[in-house]
Amino acid sequence: MKPHELAPPGGAHRRRRRVGRGSGSGRGNYSGRGIKGQKSRTGGKVGRGFSGGQLKLVKALPKLRGFTNIFRHEYAEVNVERLAQFPAGSRVTPEGLKEAGILRDVERPVKVLGRGRLKQPLTVVAHRFSRGARAVIEAAGGKVEEL
Repeated sequence: MKPHELAPPGGAHRRRRRVGRGSGSGRGNYSGRGIKGQKSRTGGKVGRGFSGGQLKLVKALPKLRGFTNIFRHEYAEVNVERLAQFPAGSRVTPEGLKEAGILRDVERPVKVLGRGRLKQPLTVVAHRFSRGARAVIEAAGGKVEEL
């Protein structure tokens, strides 16, 4: 096989339809553009988002409001009810929560929230505690330690 013998398979390339070449071609006269109007003219494209003179949808929708707080802290949240699986008197740390499968990673600081009940006394070590969580842990005879 030689380079000049290479050819694409049959039907892979269609010839470009040449319009505006007389009435006998079947594509003369208006050349498939119909009669008059914006789309029949040269360069007569209708812009993206154009709604026929009505206000564009993009302009009609409200812009984004507010701002992004660059000082925001993302906490890994743990509810008190999840701490009930630890034995009485144990010290619950972020690493211990990861080993127990409660946290995915210990990259983010941990915040303990107050949903649920606690029967056994625990020493819970975390970065933040809600007022309710602190009350539940101390009511069960446990201690709260902030990192």
